[in-house]
Amino acid sequence: MNILLGTLRSIAATLLDPQLTIILLILAVLLYRQNKKTTVMQKMIIGDSLNSALELTISQIVIGIFAGVLGSLILSFLGVAFDADSSIFLVFLVSIFLMFWKPRFTCFSYSGAILGFISLFLELVSKVYAGVKVNLLGTVINLSDVNVLKIDIGALITMIAVLHFVEGLLVIIDGKKGAIPVFTNKNDKIIGGFALRRSWVLPIALFFIVSNASSLGITQNIATPNWWPLLKSSSLLYMAKDAAVSMLAYYGVIGYNSITFTKNKGEKAASSGISILIYSLLIFILAQFAPLGYFYKLAIIITTPVAHELMLNIQRYFEVNGTPKYVSSEDGIMVLEVAPNSPAFEMGIKSGDLLVELNDKKIMDEKDIVTAGKEGLTYISFKLKRGLGKLQEVSYNKLSSESRLGIVLVPKNIPGDSTVVRYDESKFQDILDNMKKK
Repeated sequence: MNILLGTLRSIAATLLDPQLTIILLILAVLLYRQNKKTTVMQKMIIGDSLNSALELTISQIVIGIFAGVLGSLILSFLGVAFDADSSIFLVFLVSIFLMFWKPRFTCFSYSGAILGFISLFLELVSKVYAGVKVNLLGTVINLSDVNVLKIDIGALITMIAVLHFVEGLLVIIDGKKGAIPVFTNKNDKIIGGFALRRSWVLPIALFFIVSNASSLGITQNIATPNWWPLLKSSSLLYMAKDAAVSMLAYYGVIGYNSITFTKNKGEKAASSGISILIYSLLIFILAQFAPLGYFYKLAIIITTPVAHELMLNIQRYFEVNGTPKYVSSEDGIMVLEVAPNSPAFEMGIKSGDLLVELNDKKIMDEKDIVTAGKEGLTYISFKLKRGLGKLQEVSYNKLSSESRLGIVLVPKNIPGDSTVVRYDESKFQDILDNMKKK
């Protein structure tokens, strides 16, 4: 109970701390700017945004806070702890920096590997050149003291594993929001898909072993029960039986960036989330081998980002070799996305539907549908096929010449007067710039 209350108090103190609140607000503004670009792109492609930029940002922060609490509780009960002199907080700062430099590297696997490798390198230097002094820019440095990071690799990788567990849950629950319809060519056919990109702000509370809690600016020690820690792999905990256990919290950012042409948004988020959960279990097991020695630690640090890249490449392989989900055919025109509160939405048309007939006439290409709303008709009906089911008929009787159906179609051929976005690992800003030129 003390661990539970201590963790919750630490998270609450972080949320209410004026200085940390400023950091949270800065992150919120940056996320809002990203979400604004997303909603602008959705409106240009779909005709309306599926969610407002404010809604997307609030969900990222609120859900992120709950996820941060969950991750912090898991870390606390496992007994993941760091030396008060360690620089573990740099992992969170590096992840935030990477989020705005190269979003795909926001993952803690990369920031943790960078910090872990540097820490191991400095540890090796301090041992190999113990007692050696060098003069650097007029300052004498004792190489025995060069290991300034002092990061417990086992605890670090365990923390990364837990954060990936939380990330997997976040992707499953919230990963499909803010998806942008995109198109590309495959086997001389246009296929539709979705680009997904989400980031969440997490307050993460960590245990620190200190001789005096006040040295960290904390007045409250956390009394730990006899069974704590659940993990017995951290040498730091064995060395600090009589030390105080205190807690600090930091803001981190977890990011998710993917694309799918073989699944719908929900299916892609679910499959990606499950892959991340499996990855988290793998590196959690690997982390328990860290106390066996230096080369085990080095192998774990190298394996963590490599296994993450392997996971992403496996997902890409299935995307490249899988069957496209959104492809128009001779039978009809495929629906990729439907704008909320649009005529198409009110008719009950959904993403993945195959539109076969328009006003009892076979649909030859997407232009038949695009021009239907411009002919002054007040009534329009479609016959559509959903999955492997039978043909269904839907209709709408309040159409006007100014109405937009609010539907994104997968064209059989690229129309010269339409905006079609090809996705090829470009940044979202590049896609937006290309669209503005069309």
